[in-house]
Formats: sequence, C-alpha cells, structure tokens
Amino acid sequence: MSPQKRKKFDRCIVVKFGGSSLANKSKIDSAAKAVAKEVSNGTRIVVVVSAIGKTTDFLLDTTKQACRGKISDEELDDILSMGERTSARIFSATLKANGVKCFYLDPIDPGWPIITDKSFNNAKPILSVCEKLIKKHVLSSIGRNIVVVIPGFIGKTEDGKITTLGRGGSDTTALIVARALSADQMILVTNVDGIMSADPKIIRKPQLLKEIHVNTLIGLTDSGTKFIHKKALKYKDPSIEVKVINNASGDLESDGTIVHGSLPNYMPVEMSTQATTAVTIVGNAISESLQILQEVLQKINDAKVPILGIFIDYNSLILYLPGNGIDELLETLHSIVVAYDQTSALAVKQNLAFIRVRGVGLEETPGIISRLAESLYSARINIFGIFTITSSVLVFVDFNDREKAIKLIQKSIKVSVND
Repeated sequence: MSPQKRKKFDRCIVVKFGGSSLANKSKIDSAAKAVAKEVSNGTRIVVVVSAIGKTTDFLLDTTKQACRGKISDEELDDILSMGERTSARIFSATLKANGVKCFYLDPIDPGWPIITDKSFNNAKPILSVCEKLIKKHVLSSIGRNIVVVIPGFIGKTEDGKITTLGRGGSDTTALIVARALSADQMILVTNVDGIMSADPKIIRKPQLLKEIHVNTLIGLTDSGTKFIHKKALKYKDPSIEVKVINNASGDLESDGTIVHGSLPNYMPVEMSTQATTAVTIVGNAISESLQILQEVLQKINDAKVPILGIFIDYNSLILYLPGNGIDELLETLHSIVVAYDQTSALAVKQNLAFIRVRGVGLEETPGIISRLAESLYSARINIFGIFTITSSVLVFVDFNDREKAIKLIQKSIKVSVND
C-alpha cells in the first residue's frame, strides 16, 4: 500500500451533524450517505448528532407549559436528552440501511463516555474521565471500521443521573471525542457554506472565510454569530482542525472553513509595558457628530499613535493612548475641542496601566467583574476605566499600582473560575 493510501486509510474524523442537517428524512439520508462514502474510503468515523430540527426547543417549551414551570432541573434534563437520544437511534438505523456497520451509545450504557458534574442544564464534563472512557469504549470499535454514533449535548453524572451541557453542548461533545481520539479532523456539518465575513441574514454578499483562528472566532461568537459555540471551543485541541461545511454538499470532503489553534486553559492577565494616557473630550451630543469623531480619529491616525481603548458616550469621548510621545497630539486634539460648539473641554489622565484579562470562562462566571473590582477596591486601588469586549476585560489603574493590581486580579479570577 502506497504512503498516500495508507495515510488515507488511517484517517480518523469526528463528524457532528447539527439539527438543521438532520431536519427531515432527505437530509438524514444525505448525511448517512456522506458518512458511508467516507467509511468506504477507509476512514475511521465517530458521528455526534444533535436533536432533529427544533426538537429540543419543542421539548423545552412543551414541558415548561405542561408543568407550569414546576419541574426540577434534573427532571428537565432527563426529558431534553430524549431529542439527541432519539436522533442517535434514527441516524444509526439509517447508516445500517446504507450498509454501514455501526452502533449508538446511550447514557444508560455502561460504556457511556461523557461524564459530568451535577450542574443540571449546564453541566461541565469531567475531561479526564471522558477521555479515558472514550479511549476504552470508542477507539477499539472505530479501529474495526465500525462507526460509533453518540448523541451530543447530554452527559451523565458519576452516580448515573442524566445531565445536559447547555447550548452548544453537541459541539462540546464532538470536540471532547476528537481530542480523546487524537482525530485528524472534526467536521461540523451545518446549514451554511462555512464561516462568513458577516452574517448573511444582515449583509447581502458576505465572503466565505477559508481559514480562521480560534481567537478571531471568539470575537464573532461574542457578537451573536453562532458557528461553533464559544463555550465548546475551550475543548478544542490545538493539533486538531475543525472544518465547517454545508450539509447541502452531501460530501464530508467538501470545502468550507478551517478553524485553527486553541484557547488557553486558563485566563491570562496581560499588561502593557508602558504607561497609558486617558484623554477625555466632553461636550454636548458628541456621539451625534460624525465630523468631530472623524477628525479626532484622523488626527490620531496621522500621528501614527495606536488606540488602546475607546469609549463613546452621548456627551463624552474617552481615548486610551500610549503615555509617551503624544504631547503634540494632545495639542492637536485640544484645537479640535475649541473649534466646535459641541465640545467643551479636554481632560488628560496620565501614568495609567492597561491590564487585560481574556478567556471564554469570563462570560460563564457570574459576578466575575464585581469580584475583580472588589479586589482592587479592598486594596484602595482606583479603577480609571473598565470595559468588557470579545471575552476580555480591560482595566485601567495607576501605573504605580500595576504589579499589585495584577496579583489581585489573578487571584480574583482564579477564585471566580473555580467556584
């Protein structure tokens, strides 16, 4: 066997079909045929399925209405799991009808691999246990060219209770399985051609992105674009590509968008090495004057000064700029202030430190901002600005307090995430 064919034979992939890719019988059949084609090429495959169509929403709405909201989270998870569990049974049967050897796993099986904590409705997988069980119960089967079908989104506690992983849970399942198997690729089959340069529901002609890094993708998911749930991206192995493709192609080797990289398993706290200056322009209805905003930004661009942060309120504009070499720029900005009736004055606060905390755990941890602020307040460290954007928190403190602030922020973040 040639090296090229050997590599093809040894290929291992995890394929996740979203609900839109299994919305009706023709889509289910198309998905099964795409898997059958890969199996015939010698590819080892694990399939992760979401609930068919809008089944989960239907189960959730019906249950809450019928129970009038009087149902425990544990009971609700048991009901919601039926969407994916049924989908796995149907897809497995369809694969068999297409001549593919396969079986599905269910939480009642002793070999069920997704073990979680007891946070019903939003359970967290116990990664080390999951990986051990996947290697034990899944790896040997796909090595014999048997496709394993796993319902996504659901888990089981160590004492056997059904849990769900929350929104994006099927993505989480697929990425954990791919990680444990050291898969060559995780393929996300959805109803779009891949990740686009803009939301096609809003922008008429967005462009397909051939490649994107996880750090960039996080910014898109924060804005409401949902190709891969940002919570799931924490489980992406850096060595495993994720490919997003359209179910309409009917071919798992079709082109789409490749997602590279991974997120750190901690929340890094970073600080600028040089002091920062906060420039505040106040006036009346500044945000309505595009001419003023355009002129301010143009002058900063002409001076080749980077903007570290910017905040626009109705009556004020705050710019965070490098602390050195901007004296002439400050004079220029002041000339703009005195030239317009809408602007009244310019204030400058120098010698600030710019600290950034980033990580997808931020949006999953209620109260993390208040804890961060409280830790600085308790040490009598003033906060001269705090903003949240794209899974990051930006904090500005006095430059002389920077080292102490870093330690306090790291401690508060660690406590919050581990709670």
